[in-house]
Amino acid sequence: MHKLLAAALIIAAGIVLPGTGHAAALAFTHVTVIDVSGGAAQPDMTVITDRGHIVAVASSAALRPPAGTMIIPAQGKYLIPGLWDMHVHTVFGDWLPRNERVTLPLFVANGVTGVRDMGGDLADLKEWRAAIAAGRLLGPRMVIAGPMLDGPVPRFPSSAPVATPADARRIVDELHAQGVDFIKIQSLIPRDGYFAAADEAKKLGIPFVGHVPDAVRASEASNAGQKSIEHFTGIFEGASTIEDQLITGPKSLGVNVKTFDPERARQLVDLMANNQTWQVPTLVWERGQWLVDDIDKTRDPLTKYAPQAWKERTWPMFVREIMEGMDTDPLPVRRQFVQMELDMTLAMFRAGVPFMAGTDTAAGVHVFPGFSLHEELALFVKAGLTPLQALQTATLNPARFLGHVADMGSVAEGKVADLVLLDANPLEDINNTRRIRGVLLAGRYFDRAALDRMLKGIETAAAEPEPGAKQGPQPATSK
Repeated sequence: MHKLLAAALIIAAGIVLPGTGHAAALAFTHVTVIDVSGGAAQPDMTVITDRGHIVAVASSAALRPPAGTMIIPAQGKYLIPGLWDMHVHTVFGDWLPRNERVTLPLFVANGVTGVRDMGGDLADLKEWRAAIAAGRLLGPRMVIAGPMLDGPVPRFPSSAPVATPADARRIVDELHAQGVDFIKIQSLIPRDGYFAAADEAKKLGIPFVGHVPDAVRASEASNAGQKSIEHFTGIFEGASTIEDQLITGPKSLGVNVKTFDPERARQLVDLMANNQTWQVPTLVWERGQWLVDDIDKTRDPLTKYAPQAWKERTWPMFVREIMEGMDTDPLPVRRQFVQMELDMTLAMFRAGVPFMAGTDTAAGVHVFPGFSLHEELALFVKAGLTPLQALQTATLNPARFLGHVADMGSVAEGKVADLVLLDANPLEDINNTRRIRGVLLAGRYFDRAALDRMLKGIETAAAEPEPGAKQGPQPATSK
């Protein structure tokens, strides 16, 4: 596709191209290109980019970079598309005060060149997108929801209260008018409000995604056209022999374990596959949540990248609420449920349910922008996916979900130049996605030395004292 047309399509979809047009042409030579569509790895290739797009991909023997091109010798290296984290929160009331010096560059330093922000402060998000597009701010491209639709008394910041169907329709209309890319649903929205929001979103042609609300069945959400389900919300309730009771009464992880019915699960999985309802299980967050008292994070080296607000306010709130209100089942039961989530991932994947990688960063306890996406990919492999299939959840699949396979998600001519250069083959070991030699973000290249300087700057920014923040509602569950 002609690069100007591709750029126009992406801008029309609200996807920002950071720094496009602000970098010279460059070429990776003698590199192995990882074909995320499922083809064989392509050794000894040259990939040429210019003005934020890939302009040529061919064997190094057949392709000579034009004069003046910046050459990146890449023999023994591996080139993959830029990664996407499809469930993040970047600025989220006083839980995640805006900190563009930490959150945004952490993504880039880890090869995450695109994010789907699943609920945040809309004015800040729009400001960031504009600054990133203009090359004034370093960060990933963003698709955003703004405030989340929740119940009459939301339990999170960055939320819009819904008490009636009229509220739901009005809020969807307002958010659409303000230019959000999709509508995010939270757990406490009333049943009639949920279906009103779903109907209004359909009328406006804007996707609606998020939680399966407490008062709605996962099967109903899928049939209503919800495009993605986060954290497996509603899935294990739908696989329970007492689903009717769980819809109208309190939910319990232990009850989900005890009343799990394989046949009901199979029927629900088949429905998700038939409706192509995307799943973003956020396995890294789920594991951290349910096993918060079983995972020792006291010596986590990544803590140096956590701002004071996270360590002093957000993380303690989460731990307290998790331990008091959620993780009340015995540890063996919670371990069993974490394994059940891995088993459900594999069962759904084998049935043809589409998946994307998402982490619920950054408000979760020790869930870090960028770093945790690599852990999410490793958990997909632990569940039974191949390294290629796991890699697709953060590259090709987000492009499919966003309707932009022609423009992004793979290393091919005409695609946007978001690329990650690795020291080792990710198809042999998914953990090799962490072995980053360089990141090309919309034509701007950061080599290993630049990435290390970036991380050092983030560490310095994270150590700075946080300004006072207004108090908000207390956390209760996944976002």
